[in-house]
Amino acid sequence: MTIQVTAGLIFRGGKLLITQRPEGSHLAGLWEMPGGKQAPGETLPECLKRELHEELGIEVAVHELLHECEHKYPLKTVKLHFFRCTLLRGEPRPIQCENLAWVTASELSQYEFPPPDASLIESLRRGELLHFFQFP
Repeated sequence: MTIQVTAGLIFRGGKLLITQRPEGSHLAGLWEMPGGKQAPGETLPECLKRELHEELGIEVAVHELLHECEHKYPLKTVKLHFFRCTLLRGEPRPIQCENLAWVTASELSQYEFPPPDASLIESLRRGELLHFFQFP
């Protein structure tokens, strides 16, 4: 069975929001784009809005799908859907994550991400999605 997971790419002032997985969770301590698992009956955008509200206390508008990838772990397979989001209300705070950071594309290499994020991180580092860092 494949678990559907959404992640938000939230850009502000030339930086991208990343969060750190909490202690005691799968891949604890690693950094990621915030989001989470799709619940039954939920669309991917609905999932992402719910997860970002629960995890960071923010409301977002979910825009285009920028990247998808699938990763097989020993006990499960996850399919990640990365959407560009616009912050509508609230200031992100670490409610269900260990920490958060706003980073530039060049700073991404200073953080350790889970294996499924590797292809997106490489695209961001190479500047393929650099124009999104220019959004307000």
